[in-house]
Amino acid sequence: MKPSSSLRLIAAGILFASPWLLSSCATTPPAPTQATPAANAEAIFLGDDYVGATKSIGVPLIVQRPESRPGLGTGWGAEVGSVIGYTSFTRSSTKPKAVSTIYYNDKEGVAAMTRSRRHTGSGMQRTADGLVEWGVKGTWNMLKNYHSGSRRYVVGRKGSNYALVVKNLCHSRLEVVLSVDGLDVMDGRPASFKKRGYIIHPGKTLTVKGFRTSESAVASFRFSSVSSSYSNTRHGTTRNVGVIGMAVFTPKGVDPWKWSRRAIQQRHGANPFAEAPYSGAR
Repeated sequence: MKPSSSLRLIAAGILFASPWLLSSCATTPPAPTQATPAANAEAIFLGDDYVGATKSIGVPLIVQRPESRPGLGTGWGAEVGSVIGYTSFTRSSTKPKAVSTIYYNDKEGVAAMTRSRRHTGSGMQRTADGLVEWGVKGTWNMLKNYHSGSRRYVVGRKGSNYALVVKNLCHSRLEVVLSVDGLDVMDGRPASFKKRGYIIHPGKTLTVKGFRTSESAVASFRFSSVSSSYSNTRHGTTRNVGVIGMAVFTPKGVDPWKWSRRAIQQRHGANPFAEAPYSGAR
């Protein structure tokens, strides 16, 4: 399927039974079963907000090869419920409108990677020419952001879970393709712009808590050692460990800023009697 093609509407909302329960300390994730989506629904709920998803689910078989490197990776955490469904979305181009990255490591690792760094606040930060803001949420709060040069960093803590949070700031739907350690969050395989992602409606927030294992669940993102990372235990490589990516796609034939706040204010500021009245008018 070409990235710019429309997808037919498919259902979500039916929970699929999972034959296993993953331990938060598991290092070799089992190959999940493929769930078959139900039909004829238009959208879904993920977390507390309204989003959609374009289809691309499934993870490869396990390949484990121990490798030792300092710092943090992203391991296979406990399975949590996260029901999705499918909706149509035609991309304006095969190339993303924007690509953004966040690097992560433990405190010592970020210090070694940056040497000189500046703290730029906790939480969400705007990117993609203001189309979205995004950040990394820890167990309780958004993680602090640091910048060094043109790169953005967050500091994680081994053994804790995290989630990716993306808010749509524009006036049209957007598709975001997310990756962790070079792996697509929708199928756990090498990430690519050709793959489909999550659809976020205007003003809504998407929270992605892990690698998708089925239409009803994800395996939590969990900061781990590099050797225990999902990339190493499933694919036998640590080449891209330590980076989170987001590609943003806009819809075909739609200007995401057509009805910007400024445009709306100009409409509301229109004067029905632009010419000043005569001073002697009665």
